[in-house]
Amino acid sequence: MEHLEQRQKIIIMLAIMAAMLFAALNQTIVGTALPVIVADIGGMDYFSWVFTIYMLTTSITAILVGKLSDTYGRKPFILVGIGIFIIGSFMCGTSTNIYQLIIYRGFQGFGGGMIMSTAFTAVGDLFPPRERGRWQGLLSSVFGLASVFGPTMGGYIVDVWQWNWVFWIFLPFGIVAFAMIWKLFPNVTTDEKASVDFVGAVLLSSAIIPLLLAFSWAGKTYAWDSVTIIGLFTWSVIALVLFITVERKAKNPIIPLKLFKNSIFTISNVGGLLMGMGMFGAIMYMPFFIQGVLGISATKTGFVMMSMMLSMVTTSTIGGQLVTKTGRYKIFAIVGLLTMGAGMYSMSTMTIDTTLTGAVINLVIVGLGLGLTFPVLTLAVQNAVEHKYLGVATSASQFFRQVGGTIGVSVMGAIMNVVMANKMEEMMASSGGATANLGNLQAMEDPQVLMDPDKVAQVKESVPPEAVPMFEQVIASMREILSTALSGSFLFGTFILGGAFLIIIFLKEIPLRMTNETPESKVETPLESSKASS
Repeated sequence: MEHLEQRQKIIIMLAIMAAMLFAALNQTIVGTALPVIVADIGGMDYFSWVFTIYMLTTSITAILVGKLSDTYGRKPFILVGIGIFIIGSFMCGTSTNIYQLIIYRGFQGFGGGMIMSTAFTAVGDLFPPRERGRWQGLLSSVFGLASVFGPTMGGYIVDVWQWNWVFWIFLPFGIVAFAMIWKLFPNVTTDEKASVDFVGAVLLSSAIIPLLLAFSWAGKTYAWDSVTIIGLFTWSVIALVLFITVERKAKNPIIPLKLFKNSIFTISNVGGLLMGMGMFGAIMYMPFFIQGVLGISATKTGFVMMSMMLSMVTTSTIGGQLVTKTGRYKIFAIVGLLTMGAGMYSMSTMTIDTTLTGAVINLVIVGLGLGLTFPVLTLAVQNAVEHKYLGVATSASQFFRQVGGTIGVSVMGAIMNVVMANKMEEMMASSGGATANLGNLQAMEDPQVLMDPDKVAQVKESVPPEAVPMFEQVIASMREILSTALSGSFLFGTFILGGAFLIIIFLKEIPLRMTNETPESKVETPLESSKASS
């Protein structure tokens, strides 16, 4: 497909970007609207499953479709993915209870996984590695734009219209993208159709699902040392061992294990996993600081978080252009990780005296580094493998980043909760019963309640007038506790990004190929990989 006319390539890329924007917006817009949705249809106890089921089905589909698209072409999967996502989006808007919404979101996730997996891979079909940098950067910027506008639009829609339109408003994007790809996207398949590795697919799913569930539930729904969490981890390990055993003998493995002998593939994916831990940690827990410590409203917090995403969009676009122009990519990953690490460390030093401007500057620094690093690691993987492995290599890169994000959010959350619990015990012990006149203080025994200004106001109203000064002192102490807890989480993220930096230092940079048809000898082989020095 790299021999198509440039005009046709650009039109196809616009269609792919429309499909990705459609999927990404549907994902980011739900977060803001979900409280209103749950208030209408009920099911607060199953609130988290709306996100969890989507994450599971997306992750599983992306990794499986990567290999299948290498054999049967990208076009069928991206079309089916868009179709499933359109149907799933429409059905989500018709939900009358939380159970229907969870089922429809899971169905929607199958389509989202197909779209995300084939979209980044299609760039590799359309353009040789030397030209992919600018397009990978533009695709990455789509995620940033969705993260910028999605939450704000979600809040606006539920305030002005009915919540159903959160799922319906972007359906035209999907329909237009489907029509464009159907008409313009040529399908390229391999000459030989090997059998599908169904056993490997089942075992891989059996390893991934309990792993993601364990990290999603640990420290929240269940304790880390609970039978449920330990059982899920054990199940995942056993399934992984069986998967490796089967894949070694499979004629057409769902993930060729020999790819891990390629140093660039392995180092890039490990670096991507660690980067995902830091990236998603910043995205998830910085709002806790902005709302809980600084006392900024949820609506304004969305605008503050825009600074991180806009800086990411800027550097991912500029960085992609520079990669294409210079043919170099490792330096951008190194500079990006250093910048992210500096921003994360600066976050760990924030206190209750930090200004909103200071928080925004830290977000911008993290975003600048993220934009430089995000597209480079996928490009490095694509450039290091034979074209016949393009789909599975690209989907593996996305999968490792997703797993990293799940692990990072869980571990950083655990650190935050442990520190908060210890500090709260110290505060209660030091008060010596002086807080007895504060009335409903038990309602605020968790500093995370600071994220809900209405609840804080309700508790304050129940406090006797003479105890209001002490109540405000307790609130200030709780803000300080939350700030200290978040500092520990961000410091962990700093060390993780430092680890990613050290790993990427050993990434071997090979010239970006000028064509997808370069002979295998021009690509790093497992034997060359074992001899390569960084």
